[in-house]
Amino acid sequence: MADLKNGDTAPEFCLKDMKEMDVCLSVLKGKWVVLYFYPKDNTPGCSMEAETFTAMEEEFKSFNAVIVGISPDSCESHRKFSEKHSLSILLLSDPGHEVLEKYGVWKQKKMFGNSFLGVERSTFLIDPEGNIRNVWHKVKVKGHAEAVLDKIKSLSG
Repeated sequence: MADLKNGDTAPEFCLKDMKEMDVCLSVLKGKWVVLYFYPKDNTPGCSMEAETFTAMEEEFKSFNAVIVGISPDSCESHRKFSEKHSLSILLLSDPGHEVLEKYGVWKQKKMFGNSFLGVERSTFLIDPEGNIRNVWHKVKVKGHAEAVLDKIKSLSG
């Protein structure tokens, strides 16, 4: 299910959060869901992205939106990351890459001439009915959370 686009139904998933509790997409129905995929806890870009979403969380909530970050890191890694950066957003663990693959963000990447599989930083905006309303691939962190909030504002009309 790699090439998801606007109008597609968001693939269902259930993953563990940093407290090792199951969180399923279906439970979030009725809210806007900002589903963002990031490569690794405690790296500069991922920390900045999570901190920015946390700083703007109340504004997102005012539009009935919840922010959910997913990476292959463990629940324990998410817990430490969350504590270190005072994060309030929901972080889910996908060590088996099932959801990363469902959303088509587990991709071949290159760094320093080496090829490897990793997470392409991406965000999916899911409407309260469970449909994808916008997709951002190869996200640049600076200004991204603001762009997502602007999109929710324009779609909420």
